[in-house]
Order: sequence, then structure tokens, then C-alpha cells
Amino acid sequence: MTDTLPMPITAPFTPAQRSQIINLIRRAARTEIMPRFRRLSAHQVAEKTGAQDLVTEADKAAEEMIARGLQGMFPHALVVGEEHASAHPEILDRIGDAELCFTIDPVDGTWNYAKGLPLFGVMLSALRFGVPVFGLLYDPVVNDVILADSENPAILQMPRGLRREVTTSDGGPIEELVGFVPLFLIPSEKRGQMAAAMTRFARVNSLRCACHEARMVAQGYADFVLFSKLTAWDQPPGAIVMKQAGAHVAMLDGSEYRADMTSGYFLAASDAATWGRVRDLFDFLLDPVDGS
Repeated sequence: MTDTLPMPITAPFTPAQRSQIINLIRRAARTEIMPRFRRLSAHQVAEKTGAQDLVTEADKAAEEMIARGLQGMFPHALVVGEEHASAHPEILDRIGDAELCFTIDPVDGTWNYAKGLPLFGVMLSALRFGVPVFGLLYDPVVNDVILADSENPAILQMPRGLRREVTTSDGGPIEELVGFVPLFLIPSEKRGQMAAAMTRFARVNSLRCACHEARMVAQGYADFVLFSKLTAWDQPPGAIVMKQAGAHVAMLDGSEYRADMTSGYFLAASDAATWGRVRDLFDFLLDPVDGS
């Protein structure tokens, strides 16, 4: 069953521009990502910061294709791709001053992708002076996309033109909540306390894929997600999509989230009341470490 949208998405892009962006992402997936899935040789996978942080030829090729396409459509935009920024981190300093900036995560969930798990995605956001105004979460395996902008609701757009709005869950007490926490990314000195806190929830997982974690919250299948490693490509698309689906999104200390932030904890939950309950349980993360 599909819903009729109350109005077309027109900001920050026209419907034609939005379609061009979606088609660009789909072409990159069809050309560079899916043909390599479960066909990567050892020399096509490399470590970045360690064995848990991988990059593949698909990441690089897809990012190059998407970046070229965006630059052709928006010649004056700043384009920040994960792999380019990893080699040229100075580009990150320009995000806050850019009137229009695109961020690209060409294969989010690269570890899953490289290991043959069909749980990965492509993420793209548009920023205005560091604030997310458009987000796109694409699943190449099933060829559907969830997208939103700052003036319209989040939409799941499926093949053959089918689409419907998505909304967050009703939230609830801690004991009934399902969410995502990257325990392996929590500072080691607070990992034990976090592991204990996680037992309070109905269920807590990590998909190793910010794209699908944000999609789950936006669709109401999970109630919250906590991010402890902030990058310009991992959180911005999901932040605007989850917000426009009804979620409350903010830094754990209550401050507004921006895409140029590089430290702290970003929490999204199905509504403000649920966000507050989860924040209260996790507020120990804001305490200074002994000796620091």
C-alpha cells in the first residue's frame, strides 16, 4: 500500500534535480558496487586505520563516479567524499563555510560489503553551512531509497515508482526500546559501563552500517541510535532523514548537531521524550575520564 504525498519535495532541490541525484546513485551502484559484491580479490581490499576499517575498489570507484556527477550538476558545490577526505583531510575545514556541500559515503558498511554480507548502503547529504538540509539513504541490494529534506517528510521510494512516507516509532520506556550502539567504538575506559547500560533495553545491536541503522529508526523498526565516531559522511544523511521522519536528533549534551563536528556523541530517538530517557541513561559518557 502506498501513500499520496501531501506535496512534492522541492527544497533544497527541484524534483528534476532530486531525480538526477537518485539516478546518479543508482548508476554508481549498478556500475561500480554490485558487480564487485562477493567478487573482490584480496588485492582489491585494503586496511585504512586497521583490520576493522576497510576500503575496497568499489568504494573508490563509486565515489569518483558520484563526485563527478555532482560536480557536473552543481559546479560551485563543495563535494566531500569519504575516500578523498581520508587522503585530503584539509577539505573538512571548508564544510562550515560552504553554501552548498555534498557529502558522500560511497559504500557505508564496507566491512560488511567486503565480507559478503548484503547489509551496506550508499549515503549522500547536502549541507548548507554545515547544517544537513537533504539526506539520501540508498540500499543497492533491493534498489530502494529513503530520502528527505528540511521542508518535507521522509519518503521511502521503491522500484517502479512506488513510494510512501516513513515515520518513527512511538518510543516508550527504556525496557521496551530497541536500538543501535557501537560498543566497539565506545572509549575503552567506559565500555564496561556502556555494556551494563545496554542490558536495560529490550534489544541493542550494531549493524556496522550507519545507513541501515538510520533507515531502521526512520521506519519505526528501531527506537534509537547512538553514534560515537562522528564523520562528515556517516551521520548527516541519516540525521535529516530521521528528523523528518519524526525523530529527535541532537548531540548527547543537548546541543544542535552539525556535519562539521568531529567529536562527541550523536543521539537520535523516535521522539523527544524517548530521546531524554535514553540520554539520561547514557549521560555518563559526558563525564571526564579520570586523570584527563
